[in-house]
Amino acid sequence: MTETLFLTSAEVDGLATPAEYVEAVREGYRQVGEGAPAEPRTKLTNAEPPGMLTTYAAVLPETGAMGGYMYAAGFGERDAWFATPLFDAESGEPLALLDGASMNPYKTGAAGAVGVDALAREDAASVAVIGSGAQARGQLKATATVRDLETVWVYSPTKENREAFAGDLNPQLDASVAAVASAAAAVEDADVVITATTASEPVFDGDLLEPGTHVTAMGQYDADKRELDHATIERSVYVPDLRARADPGGDAGSFLSALEAGVVDEDHIHAELGEVVAGAAPGREDDDDVTVFDSGGTGIETVASAYMLYERAREADLGQSIDFAPASEALTGE
Repeated sequence: MTETLFLTSAEVDGLATPAEYVEAVREGYRQVGEGAPAEPRTKLTNAEPPGMLTTYAAVLPETGAMGGYMYAAGFGERDAWFATPLFDAESGEPLALLDGASMNPYKTGAAGAVGVDALAREDAASVAVIGSGAQARGQLKATATVRDLETVWVYSPTKENREAFAGDLNPQLDASVAAVASAAAAVEDADVVITATTASEPVFDGDLLEPGTHVTAMGQYDADKRELDHATIERSVYVPDLRARADPGGDAGSFLSALEAGVVDEDHIHAELGEVVAGAAPGREDDDDVTVFDSGGTGIETVASAYMLYERAREADLGQSIDFAPASEALTGE
């Protein structure tokens, strides 16, 4: 039998800072940029009750871990549950099973921040956040660890939500965080734009982006939905987390819509984020470039973050040991 650590969301919550998530996730993307395997999500949908079952995975050999996410969202309870299996990348043995809910905004925010660090101007100091939920919070907290932010403008359609976001985040960050009444007001003069929404249609006008703006879009992973309009994609140095997401049949809806409309072609994909992080491809080449990081969620940030939390939990003597039987013992057919 193999002893495997089970960790609840409460046990892993608070084990790492946003900056530590960013460091771990950056290292994961570097490995994938140098050839480590990672695949986009597989999403199975159910009509009644409506819901989806999603999986994605990655192998990070230098980290020493592999695994990913499996989660169910919607269905009868209209909720979500996140299971994160983690395996030893050398032996193949199961290391841990994490309840992955509490780490989600932090590991996803860290991926966004790695994109900002790789693609935004070094002097970027103002951020527009479109969205005011947990993912928007995670994105902003992580972004604040890679740039010296001075001003943040947040917009979401519900006034109470955007004002609550600003009220909560303003005392947590060195930057001034304020709610504004429109997406246009948020985007105007912003150095970095973050979209973290459930919108099906573009959430701002790409013609409003100033030269040199960086955009991180992380709210959609559906071929038929898009946060970014054609103007944004056309103007951009376009960098997805995984290239396969932007191929026909993928889930990078903003890019695929522009591709189908003939606004761009496949060669408009500049590089994967991991290739930029690893130095295999350039990122921003001019201060006037408009850059886009299209973040749909991958096993890269999931495995990198889960392994970091696993190590911290072991040091703190957290979690419960459960037994897994190897196939050599249990897969007998007897």
